Amino acid sequence: MAAVWERSLLEIGSAERDFPAWREVRADLGVSAVPGVKYSDSAGGFFYEESGKLQSVTRNRFIHWTSSGDMVQLTEQSLDTNLLNNTVRLKFLNCQVLPGGVHVHETHDHVTLLIATNQTVHRIVLPHPSRMYRSELISEGHIQSIFTDIGKLNLRDPAHSLLIPDMHSHAINSTALATWLGSDGEALFALASASGGILVIQLPEQSTTGAAALLELKQSSVMQRLLTGWMPTAIRGEHGPSDLPVSLAVQLLEHDVFIFALCQDHKLRLWSYKDQMCLMVADMLAFMPASKELRHVGSLGHKLRLAYSSSGFFLGVYLHCPKRGQFCVFQLVCCIESNRYSLDHISTLFSTQETLVDFALTPTDIWALWQDEDNQTNVRYINFEHNLAGQWNQVFMQPVADGELHVPEDQDPKETYLEYLFTPGRFTPQALLKALQIYCRGADRILDPSMEGLKKEVTLAVENAIQCSVTEYEFSQEVYRQLQVEFWSKFYTCCLQYQEATAHPLALLVSVCTNMVCLVKKGFVSFMFPCLTIDHLYMSSDEGLFLEDECSLTDDPDIARDLLQLVQCLRLVGDSVTMEMASLMETAVNYLQPPEKAAEQILGHLLARDTEIHMELQSKLHDIRNLGNVIQLLLREMDLEGDIEAGNGQPLHIRMNMAQFYGSNVAINVVCQAAYHMSMTRFLICRDLLILQQLILHLGDGVSLGAGGYLLQLQQELIPRTSLLLCSYFVIRWACRSLASTVPVDTLESNLRQLSVLELSDSNALTSQRAASSLRTVVELFYQQVARKHILSRLLSQENSPLNQSTINWAQISIAFANYLLQYLWANNSSFLFPEFLMGHCQYVQLQEYVRLLQPWCEVNVGSRRFVLGQCYLATGEEYKALECFCDGAAAVGREEFLDRLIRVEDEEAASSPRVQYYNKVLRLLEDMGLPDLVLQLTSIAVTEARDDWKILAMLWTKIFKHHLDLGHNHQAYESLNQNPDPSRQLDCLRQLVVVLCERSQLQDLVEFPYINLHDEVVGIIESRARAVDLMAHNYYELLYAFHIQRHNFRKAGTVMFEYGMRLGQEVRSLQGLQKQVHCYLVGINCLRQTQPEYAWIVRPTSGAMYERPGASPKRSHDGEHTATQACHQVEIVELKDLEKEYMLSRLRLDLVKHDPSSAAVAGNASAEEIVALLVQVGLFDSAISLCQTFKLSLTPIFEALAFKCIKLQFSEETTQSAAWDWLKTNQMPSLVTTKESSATNEAWRLLSSYLDRYQSRSSQYHHCVINKLLSHGVPLPNWLVNSYKKEDTAGLLRLYLNYDLLEEAVELVLEYINALMGKGHQYFGIERPLSATAPPVWLPYTAIDQLLRALGENQSNTKSVRLHEELQVKLEDYHQQVDQATRDMTSYRRQQ
Repeated sequence: MAAVWERSLLEIGSAERDFPAWREVRADLGVSAVPGVKYSDSAGGFFYEESGKLQSVTRNRFIHWTSSGDMVQLTEQSLDTNLLNNTVRLKFLNCQVLPGGVHVHETHDHVTLLIATNQTVHRIVLPHPSRMYRSELISEGHIQSIFTDIGKLNLRDPAHSLLIPDMHSHAINSTALATWLGSDGEALFALASASGGILVIQLPEQSTTGAAALLELKQSSVMQRLLTGWMPTAIRGEHGPSDLPVSLAVQLLEHDVFIFALCQDHKLRLWSYKDQMCLMVADMLAFMPASKELRHVGSLGHKLRLAYSSSGFFLGVYLHCPKRGQFCVFQLVCCIESNRYSLDHISTLFSTQETLVDFALTPTDIWALWQDEDNQTNVRYINFEHNLAGQWNQVFMQPVADGELHVPEDQDPKETYLEYLFTPGRFTPQALLKALQIYCRGADRILDPSMEGLKKEVTLAVENAIQCSVTEYEFSQEVYRQLQVEFWSKFYTCCLQYQEATAHPLALLVSVCTNMVCLVKKGFVSFMFPCLTIDHLYMSSDEGLFLEDECSLTDDPDIARDLLQLVQCLRLVGDSVTMEMASLMETAVNYLQPPEKAAEQILGHLLARDTEIHMELQSKLHDIRNLGNVIQLLLREMDLEGDIEAGNGQPLHIRMNMAQFYGSNVAINVVCQAAYHMSMTRFLICRDLLILQQLILHLGDGVSLGAGGYLLQLQQELIPRTSLLLCSYFVIRWACRSLASTVPVDTLESNLRQLSVLELSDSNALTSQRAASSLRTVVELFYQQVARKHILSRLLSQENSPLNQSTINWAQISIAFANYLLQYLWANNSSFLFPEFLMGHCQYVQLQEYVRLLQPWCEVNVGSRRFVLGQCYLATGEEYKALECFCDGAAAVGREEFLDRLIRVEDEEAASSPRVQYYNKVLRLLEDMGLPDLVLQLTSIAVTEARDDWKILAMLWTKIFKHHLDLGHNHQAYESLNQNPDPSRQLDCLRQLVVVLCERSQLQDLVEFPYINLHDEVVGIIESRARAVDLMAHNYYELLYAFHIQRHNFRKAGTVMFEYGMRLGQEVRSLQGLQKQVHCYLVGINCLRQTQPEYAWIVRPTSGAMYERPGASPKRSHDGEHTATQACHQVEIVELKDLEKEYMLSRLRLDLVKHDPSSAAVAGNASAEEIVALLVQVGLFDSAISLCQTFKLSLTPIFEALAFKCIKLQFSEETTQSAAWDWLKTNQMPSLVTTKESSATNEAWRLLSSYLDRYQSRSSQYHHCVINKLLSHGVPLPNWLVNSYKKEDTAGLLRLYLNYDLLEEAVELVLEYINALMGKGHQYFGIERPLSATAPPVWLPYTAIDQLLRALGENQSNTKSVRLHEELQVKLEDYHQQVDQATRDMTSYRRQQ
């Protein structure tokens, strides 16, 4: 670590970034305001007793307050955690809080506030932090302040407050006050009484009901008690105002309390509270030279402070006199023999003519706060025991703000002023709000009381003011710019005034436990931060520099003297650089121009403006003995480059206890502000050194500057190194002032997903991904979430670390934190935490600027920076820039820690070359972002890197295939598929190609690809897909058909379409499915007709067969055993004629479904017999007859169905008659034979008649079935049907009559038939020649006639039956006679022949 200059300090402000949430508590004791009483503002603070112990609950915890009028504002702060409810505002109505009237006392269980006003005293008892938290592991979000429940207290309760009686009021012109807690818990207040003594007020212990008591210590050592009831006291002796205490202090001993009173008569009095007597009176003028004229002049400006150490009590006395003042330090000495006390004078220190605001005393030092005539604040301190020269150590105070703001010509005035005004920590929100209210003439309507809302209001107010001042509608851009500068400068002046009021110093706080020093101002608190030696040398004035100051850098006094002389030269250069000259260097570095050129240009301006500086610098340079060595020493001290080692693991209880160390907002502000000021100072040193080096080059060899080769060393080594340091500190300074962007939640989630892809989500730089606050800089956010934990780890792992000590040392720890933070920000270190943090927390704008500033000169982590810049471009939508950055970053793989961590592979077998691993990670990122074009470009580069690693090549070619396919580059996808060396991946890609192109309907490409050595695989893939997916959603069968047709394999094509048609019939029961099936069978017929006849056959696919798909997993039974695939034992050959029959069947199914859509569910896979039944059901008789003829089926079902329809129509209503025409029209009707319009019933009978005439059958079975159907339904037989059947089968008709008991019709038929045989009407029965000797033999159905006769004979009761029986018997006898006669004639005829 760089050398620390412990005697020089720098003020670091820690103003609130937003409006504090004050909770107001009022105390109203019913008093009236005392006219004319008004005290000045004051402040104070309290450090917990164990605030310096690392294992304490109160570690780094303190309280500070300010008082003004009737108001006390208290704040509890912690450097480790953000306390909840830590601010409170106490308002004492009609009272004035005494300056220094707030005191805090700590006991084991409580923290007690003792507050005194001009009329009242108050005690507020709060819980001790150690009693508020019982668990050792406390999360940050649950740390409550001791002020959390202060609003629940009733400050009017006598236990908390007391009204000072008028008769014992304290002196108005003295604000001396001291307080303490008694051994029994009582609270005691010591005030200067109006009578010149010390008024002591005692409040009883809080839990008791005792009354308060008052007593007064007088110069006569006589004490009068004022008991309960406020009894008056007789004060004897004369007391003039000269002995009025102006400052009081209390020191508790084991059995007594000492009250020290410094009075306006310049005497210090020591009172014993136990003995109620004055133990000592010491005249302070005895220690002041030339004090005679002061003896009769009182002073109210004296101040008294106490300090305690193991060696005894120390008293610090400030004696205030006109135009001068001095400090005297004493040690209280007790003579045991005489029991008398005296003061041992240790030191007298003289001060300047400035006004002392406050001072603090420690066992070794005096700290003093001053204000000069220009209201400039100064803080100095001195060791009162060992500083014989009386030289005060300097504290470098920060100015309130720049008096004037320089606006560069290339910048907008509004943006410049807004950026400066709202830079975190520069102006308090209260100052900005007050300035805005005054600027707007008392406007209190701030709708959004936040810094963002305030920024909008300020912008609006200034813009409105500019518009109101404009009287012309048109003016030039230069005039508008002047107006902007004028009005913004006016508002800036208002802000300066109120910021100065806010920064008014009130008190110094010095912690004896940690050596931390704070300056309490009216609006905020600042901290005194230790300076490194280089910073101290540069910032100190010539009068403040001594040779021994440089001993921490070198042991050689000659080098120390040269270094001092060099620093004086640098300071002389810095004092001569104007704002415009400084802007030249700022602009050059910001715009990536060489700093050496800017330094040369500034030097030219300096020499042209002031020749004296040239001579003075030349003279000082002559006095430096070895300029090269001393410049190298200076550069070495400022160079932060080095290896940053990670800390070793610590025990869990230590890590948990230290997890929040220096993690609060206050600590974040202080450490980061310190880093900013250090970088700013180093930047100025480097700038001035660079200008000085240019001057040395300008002087050349004409001046003796050392060894002969020094100018060459200056040009080749020192100037480039100085430029490098200057740029490095410029980047850190920029980062410390760059505000963090507020990131939307969706952007954070997207970024986290990308980091997960890169496997960086668990990186040390990405420990938390909370949305950034707009009130923080990126460095503060980096310190809070990343750097602090690394710094703690490093400090805890070091043996001599300040964190491994028993107590906390503010100077050592704070400078260690700031210095380590600078190392993590140092661009030339190997650590890549800061840019990785910016990437991980979506600070893309800041990261791009960071990379831009480092680009020309930083040669460390070049590839890593290009990678994170690529991430930025991805997030901002500039993908091609991102790809270029990723490609550039590949060159550094294997040489940079971040990239090595990026490509780490846990599986050693899967590891490949580092660069290929890098490409693989980037490819995964681009794929996750959905950027296939970039993936293809980068994969092509990666293929050249993979060379002979076939596994990686297979993976890369697979990626190329996938993304070409996604982009629709089908031919490139096919080519990449062929390049894949892995057969399994090649098959996967081929399968994906088939599926995707089919889904996109890009079948032409799919069919035309040559598929060299992949033909069978393609067929297998398409077949497996065809058999595995929904037939109606995908057209894989048609694709496979086209594939075979393209290659003139018609038989295969026919097989595919036949299988397609079969599956459609089995699986798709719809009109569309049947249409496709008909089409498939028709296409299949065409394919077989294109082949030679001997090969015009195919194999019928087995219904329900297990199709074996390539790559399918083996099937298992319920117990996990492999199941054997069922083998097909029978092969069925389908010839062309069979396929034609299937085609006809499917076509008739389609006709059926078109006519009756409800039949689609059953018609799809129905047999020919079933289809016939369905066809006749809907009236498609022609189609049914065609099907029956094709498949050689009986037509009986058709005739029966048609007969039934005729029956229904015979007895149907008009609506049914109309509907019948629908199915009648689908059949081929016979031509009409009448001119009269025919009905549907007639047409149906005519259709039946035509079928009977057209389709003859053996034994007239169709007539038989029709008549049987009619008779079964009791329908009279039409004459034409009877006549037709009589010709075909009279016996059959007779039997049907008998079956249905139609005896009369049967008798009539028999009679007609016998008559026909006998020659009367034989033509109606199809008898060519009636009965005769020469005619062929005829016959009678005697069995049926006998059955008829029997049936008639059994019904003798029916006269009609008897009559019919007789007629039949007679006719039969006639017939028999004619038969007998014909027989004889035939015999005779034959004999004659």
